[in-house]
Amino acid sequence: MGSNYQVLKREGRAKRAQLSTVHGVIQTPVFMNVGTVAAIKGAVSTEDLEQIGTQVELSNTYHLHVRPGDQVIRKMGGLHRFMSWDRPILTDSGGFQVFSLAGLRRIKEEGVCFRSHIDGRKIFMGPEESMRIQSNLGSTIAMAFDECAPSRADRGYVQASVERTTRWLARCKAEMTRLNGREDTVNPSQLLFGINQGAVYDEIRIEHAKQIAEMDLDGYAVGGLAVGETHEEMYHVLEQTVPCLPTDKPTYLMGVGTPANILEGVERGIDFFDCVYPSRNGRHGHLYTGHGKINLFNAKYELDERPIEEGCGCPACRRYSRSYIRHLLKAKEMLGMRLCVLHNLYFYNSMMAEIRTALEEGRFGAYKREKLQAMASGEE
Repeated sequence: MGSNYQVLKREGRAKRAQLSTVHGVIQTPVFMNVGTVAAIKGAVSTEDLEQIGTQVELSNTYHLHVRPGDQVIRKMGGLHRFMSWDRPILTDSGGFQVFSLAGLRRIKEEGVCFRSHIDGRKIFMGPEESMRIQSNLGSTIAMAFDECAPSRADRGYVQASVERTTRWLARCKAEMTRLNGREDTVNPSQLLFGINQGAVYDEIRIEHAKQIAEMDLDGYAVGGLAVGETHEEMYHVLEQTVPCLPTDKPTYLMGVGTPANILEGVERGIDFFDCVYPSRNGRHGHLYTGHGKINLFNAKYELDERPIEEGCGCPACRRYSRSYIRHLLKAKEMLGMRLCVLHNLYFYNSMMAEIRTALEEGRFGAYKREKLQAMASGEE
């Protein structure tokens, strides 16, 4: 393991790298576009994703298990064939639902008992079940099953939770090895990323990072952030934790975040990012530009003939005015949401390409300062 990941350039802890997979080479740092149920919310097609420069699509194991069912997707040839997407896909493990569905679950050593948020039926998911579901999906990268403890949880609870997550990781690795060796496996080259947890406790984070680093996984994620702690606390956790993870493996900051969060994460050694912000904000008319966010519902855009952002190459900006897109949003036309989501995802994907170029040219520090200053300048 590890030979499929190559660091091409370093600037401090920031890395310009690439990860070779069975579904293509991922150039990092990369932002993964979130398609929870095998689709980007806002009527965005896989063809759209190709056109706006998406490298990796991210889908949700728990949601696809509930609907349409991972066995259905397996029978359809796996997630890539099901959604007609031939580039890399990362599937999360369902572990975050242990956190987000707090009122509907019970955690024990074997795994977690859920009640479906769709129909209330009982679901059990543990490390083996999560690996089997993700194997049925046939994603490029599978995430280990973990518990995402609240960032403000009691230290004793977090310690016990992390120890259980480590035991679960060993079970995930064993089951993944078994599944990849089966003749009928959808993707026998499926990669496994482990997840570091520990809330905001430095010692727990560091010790856990050292323990999972010894397990020789395909990649490592920092989880349990952007769930209530401050940005400063998140950056501190990264500064303490990332140096304890293998430097010859990709690192992934789960569920983060804003453009500023991404720039700070890259500086601290992160390769992979994902977040629902660009699509969720786009559906509500909140759009990212190089000069900060704008809200198209504001009256000042009613007669604005300009595109969302001058010089932007996204499908919305190439053809439509702020005035027209604002009208679509106010009229609750799906096209308005679609154009806004496309713009925001294009903005994120393009920013990652700029970050990669800046790293290649040894000027990431200067790029980060300029980008943050420009985005802080306020609405146009």
